[in-house]
Amino acid sequence: MRVTLVKSSGVRGAMPLLGGKHVFCILWAIILLSQWVHSQHCIWYGECGNSTKIQEKKLNCNYTGPPIPLPDEGQELLQELCPGLAYGDNKVCCDTQQLKTLKSNIQIPLQYLSRCPACFFNFMTLFCELTCSPRQSQFVKATDFSPDPEQNNTNVLEVSYYISQTFANAMYNACSDVQAPSTNVKALSLLCGKDASECTPNNWIQYMFDINNGQVPFAINPVFSDVPVMHMTPMSNRTFNCTQYLDDGSGPCSCQDCSKACGPAPVPPPILPPWTILGMDAMTVIMWCSYIGFLLIFFGVVLGAWCYRQRMVTSEYGPILDSNQPYSLNSDGTDFVDEATCCETMGERFENALRVLFSSWGSLCVRQPLTVILVSVVLVTICSAGLSYMKITTNPVELWSSPSSRARQEKNYFDQHFGPFFRTEQLIITTPWNKSGSFSPTTGPDINFSPILNISLLHQVLDLQTEIANLTAEYKGETVTLQDICVSPLAPYNDNCTILSVLNYYQNSHEVLDHVVKDEFFVYFDYHTHFLYCVSSPTALDDTSPKHDPCMGTYGGPVFPWLVLGGYEGNDYNNATALVITFPVNNYLNDTDKLGKALAWEKVFINFVKNYKNPNLTISFSSERSIEDEIDRESNSDVTTILVSYIIMFVYISLALGHINSCRTLLVDSKISLGIAGILIVLSSVACSLGIFSYIGIPLTLIVIEVIPFLVLAVGVDNIFIIVQTYQRDERMPEEELHQQIGRILGEVAPSMFLSSFSETVAFFLGALSSMPAVRTFSLFAGLAVFIDFLLQISCFVSLLGLDIQRQEANRPDILCCVKLSDQPQEKSEGCLFRFFKKIYAPFILKDWVRPLVVAVFVGMLSFSIAVVNKVEIGLEQTLSMPDDSYMLDYFGNLSKYLHTGPPVYFVVEDGHDYKTSEGQNAVCGGVGCNSNSLVQQIYTASLLNNYTKISNVPSSWLDDYFDWVKPQSSCCRYYNTTGAFCNASVVSDLCVHCRPMSATGKQRPNGTEFMHFLPMFLSDNPNINCGKGGHAAYGTAVDLKENNTDVGATYFMTYHTILKKSADYIDAMKMARELADNITQAIKPHDKSYRVFPYSIFYVFYEQYLTIIYDTAFNLGVSLMAIFVVSTVLLGFELWSAVLVSFTIAMILVNMFGVMWLWNISLNAVSLVNLVMSCGISVEFCSHIVRAFSVSTRSSRVERAEEALAHMGSSVFSGITLTKFGGILILALSKSQIFQVFYFRMYLAIVLLGASHGLIFLPVLLSYAGPSVNKAKVMAAHNRFVGTERERLIY
Repeated sequence: MRVTLVKSSGVRGAMPLLGGKHVFCILWAIILLSQWVHSQHCIWYGECGNSTKIQEKKLNCNYTGPPIPLPDEGQELLQELCPGLAYGDNKVCCDTQQLKTLKSNIQIPLQYLSRCPACFFNFMTLFCELTCSPRQSQFVKATDFSPDPEQNNTNVLEVSYYISQTFANAMYNACSDVQAPSTNVKALSLLCGKDASECTPNNWIQYMFDINNGQVPFAINPVFSDVPVMHMTPMSNRTFNCTQYLDDGSGPCSCQDCSKACGPAPVPPPILPPWTILGMDAMTVIMWCSYIGFLLIFFGVVLGAWCYRQRMVTSEYGPILDSNQPYSLNSDGTDFVDEATCCETMGERFENALRVLFSSWGSLCVRQPLTVILVSVVLVTICSAGLSYMKITTNPVELWSSPSSRARQEKNYFDQHFGPFFRTEQLIITTPWNKSGSFSPTTGPDINFSPILNISLLHQVLDLQTEIANLTAEYKGETVTLQDICVSPLAPYNDNCTILSVLNYYQNSHEVLDHVVKDEFFVYFDYHTHFLYCVSSPTALDDTSPKHDPCMGTYGGPVFPWLVLGGYEGNDYNNATALVITFPVNNYLNDTDKLGKALAWEKVFINFVKNYKNPNLTISFSSERSIEDEIDRESNSDVTTILVSYIIMFVYISLALGHINSCRTLLVDSKISLGIAGILIVLSSVACSLGIFSYIGIPLTLIVIEVIPFLVLAVGVDNIFIIVQTYQRDERMPEEELHQQIGRILGEVAPSMFLSSFSETVAFFLGALSSMPAVRTFSLFAGLAVFIDFLLQISCFVSLLGLDIQRQEANRPDILCCVKLSDQPQEKSEGCLFRFFKKIYAPFILKDWVRPLVVAVFVGMLSFSIAVVNKVEIGLEQTLSMPDDSYMLDYFGNLSKYLHTGPPVYFVVEDGHDYKTSEGQNAVCGGVGCNSNSLVQQIYTASLLNNYTKISNVPSSWLDDYFDWVKPQSSCCRYYNTTGAFCNASVVSDLCVHCRPMSATGKQRPNGTEFMHFLPMFLSDNPNINCGKGGHAAYGTAVDLKENNTDVGATYFMTYHTILKKSADYIDAMKMARELADNITQAIKPHDKSYRVFPYSIFYVFYEQYLTIIYDTAFNLGVSLMAIFVVSTVLLGFELWSAVLVSFTIAMILVNMFGVMWLWNISLNAVSLVNLVMSCGISVEFCSHIVRAFSVSTRSSRVERAEEALAHMGSSVFSGITLTKFGGILILALSKSQIFQVFYFRMYLAIVLLGASHGLIFLPVLLSYAGPSVNKAKVMAAHNRFVGTERERLIY
């Protein structure tokens, strides 16, 4: 440091009186004193003229004298702002006005950085030393001046500020993690002029001192060095790191604001490795080994049995492993009377009772056809009249979420306390242009800009955005504009609509977009520089350019780049390939008129964007109503496909029912009219079911309308074919009248029909116990429709069959029954299909060498299905629910391709938490003194593991921002001392005073009534340039005040999920959020309280079903199988083993359905679960008739009984349900709807093919091996009924 000896001239007169040694000492003291005096002088003092850069700001006056003591007012300010300089006589290089200016200038940093005391202390040290330090001249040098004629002084225009690099690094390190709760970003992103990830110690300080940042009235050039530079000693005051206590007792910063205070970084639990054996999937290995083991044992037993039979010379069709003697009606029936067990006798009596009941009923229906038909028509009409009260539910929430489910209850809680989540209208815009642009800044390399950020395209996008904002709609004669329905967070002070768009950086103005400052050499400022500034500091109110354009949107809030840009990597926003424009619209809970206005405007919006043409822009879009609209349109577009499918089935039924004996009797033998009548009965049963439940008030769903006719038609047609074909194969006994014959036939087949129909009805009704609305509604409607169909078939259809037989016997043609043809001899012959089953198919399937192969193949299918059942995906991709030509498919594709943030998630603290006590505050907040396991801290920790937790950001915390807002050092919280009303920070008035005193108590958090006194002010305060912490925009709906603003009720803390692309991502996100909320509840809730913390996001109600879909599937299918087992046991005459075989075969079909789902990429969800429940019902049709025919057969061996059952019932099942459904299903492949192609065509085809193959191939073979022994009581009863009659001959 330079020493000026001239300053010491005042002591020279004494030198002659002193000795040489003393003279030397004095000279050395003078040198030190002069050095100290020089170091203590100022470079400025007071304020003089106005800045030419920022007219409203003042320049400091040039002053090179010693520090000057402050008056009392100044000393208070010095103690408040720079306590490190408040000592001794408080001599400093600034006056009171400079301290006031300093306090005004640091308001925004104070509001963001003071949540970390160490950070804010270091920050204030930087500015206090610059502004007021008595040692100012050691590290600050004035380098440029200007005259100030008005005050006859000189202004300081430019200074160099020498700063220790160590100090700069320490200050940055203490502040680098500090969060800005209301914006979910780090504070440095708002204070550094660029994103926090790009901020460094040096460029942060350079930005704060940059004369172009709109805040600094004169140039301050920081020089960083740890050693003296040009005789200047860099400022290197003491700093604190963020883990240290300050001298005033302030605690260390919280973990959220100081990563060093967090301890070891959290590590997600390891992902469980897949279960493998020898490097292969464990289930696959286990099932292969099991299958091979089964084959070895099974073929060994079969081979041993065959050898045994060869030695014993038994019949090829002798029973295997059956020691019972063969029974036959050829015996007198007395050989085994005493051998019938109690269960067999009871079963035979029950069987006989059913036979007698249905025989008598069938005879009555044929004798009184008109009465039965008339009564049926009247009842059907009465029931169907309920369709006039029919309501169809298309609301996805009502379809997929139970009112009693957790997600639904949490949604209702959120809606009631904070209002429903806003409606979203969104556009994703790309361009076919592929030529990138570049911008050449005045310093540094060129910066690439993607084609979509070309200014010409931005103008075109702005035109589109403006046209959308100006759209109008009509609702009940009123004109509806976007202004009427949009979200305006600062209303009524600022009524501008929220538009999340990159154009809002330019205030949605073509003029601002075209702002440019340039000369013939350089472009200093244009839309490029404004864009780069705003994406780094979206909350800035001034981009520091000569134009002073703000980055904040016109609606008064920030526009974060990750919400309006897409298709970029990291933070390279300039390389974005897509623009995202979002119009949030108010949603309404119980106001149908306001909701109607929003729906009307959305309809106009959809039509406008659909018809918008611009070759330079590629637009995908969505509205809140889009999914519901497209589902409706999908249903309407598939009407033709469904009708064609049903017409094909109807035509087949009408033609196949008739048994043509010869060409001459073609018109007489056809049963088109009977087939049509049977179809009408099926449709009538569906109409009755829908009508009855419509009377009750249960709304229909599209699944009910689309699936139940298919189900009832399958069941009904099967029964129709069984009745008709049994009659066609029957011969009327001598002296037997028609009504007796049909009664007898009904007595034979109706128990089988009753078995299948009642099993399905009970299974479906029990399926209504499901918590899933779609499954529950389907089960109710299906169960009733199947039962009504059965009742109509054994009554109305039997009467119609009797009339049709009378027509046929009278030789009258079908349809034209009034015409009487000439009498022709009646000929009866077995149908081709029946002969095929009886003569060829059944004997072949039951050959000794075929049966083991059948078992091997079907057990192999079962083993494969078991191996992959846990690999079936869970969920329903949104794209599948849309038609093939839906505009939503492009939107969904671009959503996952371009968007960079997931949906918002709110962590809701239910009413009951006490925010007025320090304990309650510490349990929630995230700042200094807050608990390490507080709500905010736990969410912050979860965001560090975003790949695992699916939480992407720290939460916005109204409580932390409130504490910053209410601090006495801040200018935010003020009130009029005359009225007590809130005084906004932008108001300049002597009547406005700070809410809290500048005392030790005042600096602490408010508690009790003081907490509640200022909270409503905070929630009504709009952010402004003097106070960025106003809570109106960010937290206006986040806090539910109650009891006339005297207490806090429910509140929420918002953050975002990570990008969610597939159903599995959504499911994991909800699961992890709930787990996190449960941990928070345990941490913050006192033991004597009952409230909890829960997460809420808009998609939870749709995806909650997948958390329990496995349990729901197992429950529904298990209950259905149990119902089928119980009903089968009773209706098969208490033959337990027969019921076991029916249930086992149906279970095999269901397991194989999962195998098909895995092979065909069909996921498990509510739609596929409905189909699985339906397949359980349809499988009964394929199995129960065969098993019952086997159980009532009195042939001598299992093979013969299985052959007889397959021949008689197999042909009806094949011609009825199998061929009917097969023809109709193939048409569904032509559907435009992806959900129809996947969940209906594929699953229906699998149901029919698996059901037919198991019922007509596997089950007869299974019965031939393990079927129940003949019921000896039934043999005796049949012997007594038929011996000596014509029926004995018909048995064989």
